[in-house]
Amino acid sequence: MTAAQEPTKTGPFIAEQAKAGRATYEATCALCHLADLKGTFEAPPLAGANFMNMWRSRTTKELFDRIHNSMPVNNPGSLSEQDAVNLVAYILQANGATAGTQALTPETVVPIGAVATGAAPAQTPQAPREMTAAEATAPPKTTNAPVGLSVTGEVKNFVPVTDEMLLHPDPSDWLMVRGNYQAWNHSALAQITRDNVKELKLAWAWNMNDGVGANEPTPLVHNGIMYLINVDNILQALDARTGDLIWSNRLRPQGQGGGTGAMRNIAIYQDKVFFATTDAHMIALDARTGKVVWDTAIGELAKGYGNSSGPVVIHGKIVQGLTGCDRYKSQDKNQGCFISAFDPATGKLLWHFNTIARSGEPGGDSWGDLPNMLRVGAETWITGSYDPELNMTYWGVAQAKPCMQVSRGTKGTALYSSSTLALRPDDGTLAWYFQHVQGETLDMDEVYERVLVDIGDRKTLFTIGKAGILWKLDRKTGEFIDAQETIFQNIFNINHATGKLAYRPDILEQEIGKWTPVCPSTEGGHNWQAMSYDPGTARLIIPLSQSCMEIAGRKVEFTEGSGGTMGDRRFYEMPGTDGNVGRLAAFDVKTMKEVWNFQQRPSFLTAVLSTAGGIAFVGDLNRTFRAVDINTGKTLWQIRLGTSVQGFPVTFSIDGKQYVAVTTGLGGGSPRNVPRTILPDIHYPGNGNALYVFTLPENK
Repeated sequence: MTAAQEPTKTGPFIAEQAKAGRATYEATCALCHLADLKGTFEAPPLAGANFMNMWRSRTTKELFDRIHNSMPVNNPGSLSEQDAVNLVAYILQANGATAGTQALTPETVVPIGAVATGAAPAQTPQAPREMTAAEATAPPKTTNAPVGLSVTGEVKNFVPVTDEMLLHPDPSDWLMVRGNYQAWNHSALAQITRDNVKELKLAWAWNMNDGVGANEPTPLVHNGIMYLINVDNILQALDARTGDLIWSNRLRPQGQGGGTGAMRNIAIYQDKVFFATTDAHMIALDARTGKVVWDTAIGELAKGYGNSSGPVVIHGKIVQGLTGCDRYKSQDKNQGCFISAFDPATGKLLWHFNTIARSGEPGGDSWGDLPNMLRVGAETWITGSYDPELNMTYWGVAQAKPCMQVSRGTKGTALYSSSTLALRPDDGTLAWYFQHVQGETLDMDEVYERVLVDIGDRKTLFTIGKAGILWKLDRKTGEFIDAQETIFQNIFNINHATGKLAYRPDILEQEIGKWTPVCPSTEGGHNWQAMSYDPGTARLIIPLSQSCMEIAGRKVEFTEGSGGTMGDRRFYEMPGTDGNVGRLAAFDVKTMKEVWNFQQRPSFLTAVLSTAGGIAFVGDLNRTFRAVDINTGKTLWQIRLGTSVQGFPVTFSIDGKQYVAVTTGLGGGSPRNVPRTILPDIHYPGNGNALYVFTLPENK
């Protein structure tokens, strides 16, 4: 420790304040800033060298004012002065400051660098505190609940899921993420139509777990049984006709590796259900009983790895992506980020493809002279799609980390970040790649769904990322075909002949702490809320968001455990939108032209589900679930639910009767954090994770 780093005196707080601050932090702050205070996404680190880089020369009063006036993001200013003071005390202690005899106050002005070093204390005493009356009478927290089956039962007359069923799904079922291998989010069911959708009624509802993490699931339905993922790594089987619970299994303790604690989908194959947990395990369960068959670690939670999306079954292999790859790791065996394939019978690893080109490998020079330790990011946190005829699986790859070039120390293209990968699923080898953004530098993900559409004799692929640019590629070769701006963006100029993007010149003139204004923001013109392809009209129906930001890079220490996104952001409404953040728009796949759009103030927080009945379903932040006419975008039916409508709607049929299911939920990254800032007039309950199932009345 240098003399400049060494604290000159004990901290301006007492131990009781730090202890109370820890309790407040765990209850209020840990979901965004993580339990270890390392931060994730828009939430900056609150401990360690990277925190000190930002706050060393600032004062305790500045930190108090930031916390008291702007935190938590879902209810700014709701913390009492004492809570905010206690949080400052806890953050100081977590950065090596020693408690003293003088209590901290809102008016205390002490340079943080004078009392803290960024190094964790050798031992922080955590004496047991007395529970409040409310804590003493409250039910146990979900994160303390035991792992294993809490409800036992058996699915009767289970029919194993075959490769043929996955290749040609029965419209009565919903067997995989986005409905089919082509990622259409579309159903051939047509009992519910644009004429009768106004008659939809609630058939049943199911309260889901209100635990840690973002609720963004895809229910799977097979032969009248629904398999439903809940936050905290809980999987349940329900009777899809009545909502009766058959079995429930909490598979792992809640572990939030490099993400929001979301779990977006599961897979079903043969007699098993496959679940990728938030702490980077792949688990196979008996689909009849919910009992664990095998459990394989994909990555190590302690190194930051996790999952937020589940697997897809291809040719008898369980293919899975990875998240939490944004931390520096000194040991070679822990480095990289990858797509993996597993044996469904045993969980044995069959292959993996590293999405970060390492030194000496093809594409390795695209990271410049950065050592492998500093090559991070490139997560595959959205499940890929598959073309059975070409036998290729298509995955989006996230951006390099830290998100700004000035922070990560490279101006190279950083393969295979911000790319579409076409892999051969039998052995995981690369068929082709297309890099959408070379050397991405604003946290503009291109990781989302790859939708496969045949246009005449040409096999095409569509995808759209945070910049709001809709891409059209040849999926045989990766050749660029076209690109279309779907919302206002001022980041890139597009060469429509080559597909190359050129940054606005001033964006690349980066300095640590220098603010750069851009549209859209990291909420994304498009995010994880997937689009739908309606084959009847040959249209993509895309949920979009309209917001802007200023972003500034932070100084990053190139040390073990550092890294992350490391960008400060300030959000604001997109000019020319009249405050409408939510935008739903349809695009013709042949011409790439917009056919219609519908705009509203609340952002859309579900994928779009289209059906052969001529309607598309979508839900939003303001608790509204609606059906719109695919031809016009006109709302045909809507209902207000318990809290924000969030997740992946599905439709299925039992005994000839069509149902539509959707979840409500809380939590999430940019799509939740940005609206909290720029939509303060939109209010929703702070609980209410649930599933709602709708159908037509019997006489309809």
